[in-house]
Amino acid sequence: MGYTRKLAIRNYIVEGILILASLIVILPLLILIFGSFKTSAEVLSFSLALPEKWQFANYARVFEEGGLSRAFINSVMITVISCVINIIASSAASFVLARRETKFANFLYMFFFMGLIAPMSTITTIRVVQWMGFYGSISSVILIYAALNTAFSVFLYSGFIKTIPKALDEVAFLEGASALGVFFRIVTPLILPVNATVAIMVFMSVWNDITIPVYFLTDSSTWTMPLSIYNFYGKYSRDWNLIFANLVLTSLPVFILYLFGQKYIVSGLTAGAVKG
Repeated sequence: MGYTRKLAIRNYIVEGILILASLIVILPLLILIFGSFKTSAEVLSFSLALPEKWQFANYARVFEEGGLSRAFINSVMITVISCVINIIASSAASFVLARRETKFANFLYMFFFMGLIAPMSTITTIRVVQWMGFYGSISSVILIYAALNTAFSVFLYSGFIKTIPKALDEVAFLEGASALGVFFRIVTPLILPVNATVAIMVFMSVWNDITIPVYFLTDSSTWTMPLSIYNFYGKYSRDWNLIFANLVLTSLPVFILYLFGQKYIVSGLTAGAVKG
């Protein structure tokens, strides 16, 4: 048996294993989607069978009774503002760290890097937010999310910015540009692939999270969509069709974003890892 044939057989085996492994995700997802269109009695079988009659009214009921319009606005506002703050702060910090080859800059880089492995102390963070006077507000959640994702963002930005020739900075300085001018006019256009990657990764991380809103959002009017699932389950714990519909509506924005933005995730991660 030749090498080419052995390689082809190995590839077929690997592909078969990956297809079987994907069923672990695909099958529960299909049960979730089909169940959201079934009746309360029909969904209890938790099977892959199609609904006898598609109950589109489940989604309308969930949207009205679950208060998803308000939760959707809260989630969009928290997620978008967190992404913007994270991108601006992380890219600016990474530019300084990548351009200054000093011991202090290296220390700060390692300090940021520790954020990838250091867990968040919830009790301490709550006390700090209370001391600052905005505990229970959306602002506290936005700042916490922006800070929690800073370590990963700085890691990607630093690796990419280090590949940008310093000669571009020197030429700009000779032309009279300031440090801010160099960053916004030269560096920012070049890091657009990483911006897209960071935006998508932070969006998915913030949108899907339920831990931070549970601890820091005390008013139900400020709850996000994942948190609305928790509240909705308490009211309709026997109506799994409605719970499934709520889950589908909550997951849909992330699914759409990832479907159209997955190529930017791959290109951005490759740019930051391979070039850095």
